[in-house]
Amino acid sequence: MTSERASRSAPRVLLAAPIGLRHLRLWVGVVAAPIAIGTAGYMLLEGWSFGDAVYMTISTLGTVGFGEVNPLDGIGRAWTIILMIVGVGIIFGTSGIVAEVVVGEVASGRREESREREAVAGLKDHYILCGYGRVGATVARELRHGGEEVVVIDVLPESFADARRDGFLVVEGDATLDSTLMIAGIDRAKGLITTIDSDANNVYVTLSARALNEKLFLVGRANAEGSDAKLLQAGADRVVSPYTMAGRRIAELALRPMVSDFIDAALSHGELAFSMEELEVRAGGPLDGRTIGELREQGIFALAIVRGERDYEPNPPADRRVAAGEHLVVSGSSATLQPLRERA
Repeated sequence: MTSERASRSAPRVLLAAPIGLRHLRLWVGVVAAPIAIGTAGYMLLEGWSFGDAVYMTISTLGTVGFGEVNPLDGIGRAWTIILMIVGVGIIFGTSGIVAEVVVGEVASGRREESREREAVAGLKDHYILCGYGRVGATVARELRHGGEEVVVIDVLPESFADARRDGFLVVEGDATLDSTLMIAGIDRAKGLITTIDSDANNVYVTLSARALNEKLFLVGRANAEGSDAKLLQAGADRVVSPYTMAGRRIAELALRPMVSDFIDAALSHGELAFSMEELEVRAGGPLDGRTIGELREQGIFALAIVRGERDYEPNPPADRRVAAGEHLVVSGSSATLQPLRERA
């Protein structure tokens, strides 16, 4: 699910990997060595030609029961008996090794599935990301840089393989199915972000997620013009069009390059001393009842107070007292803001 074009299936975690090239090389070596030794034995002990020796060796090791190529003396028959025993051992040994490898791979896959399900089941206040393409992978990395736990849902093998390789928990399945979302812990999640490259699937995921968790913060990706309205109607809290955002970003870089660079630096998760954060004012929390002037004395500069849905109060005065339920958009040093964000 860069796109969820595959057919819907019950959610599951990654399947075990097939038998590797190492096992194949080992098997070829085990078979080739007796053939070479047996051929050399007939040529040396019986004086046979290379063709007759190879034919007799392979038919003996394969226990096919054909007659002798040439008459055998006592030493030749003893050599043939040894090759018969080796052939039986190769056949039964190969069957046993293959069965052991297959059973081991399946058991390993089931153990991995069990560990992943247990890890997801233990999460709370995490983010669910539907679709691990180029956009989704960037979102997942940014969330992890922000200290958030992420569970990736995808249906395409190459996509969920990339997500696991990048260190994310993965639920393999169709994100439009309620059962898949429940396995990902949607009832305990903080938010869900759907970045599938199909607007229809994004709308369906949003509808399902909103029905399962009314308090979930939902962000949807809109690909085509007009699909943002459908996502909002389906229950998304925010809608982003990568193409529209890219166009705006390019224009801002052309018009206000220093402003854009400054905001990027402030919002980045690198080793910068300066940062911008969004802080929620909780009742009884460290921000509740404080004035803007008091926060400023601590090195916390309030850029805006947000009340309700995008009701901004920019540049609040120093005597403005913040109240529970409001959000602050602030700037300051990373050392000051990070612990305050965690407490708030």
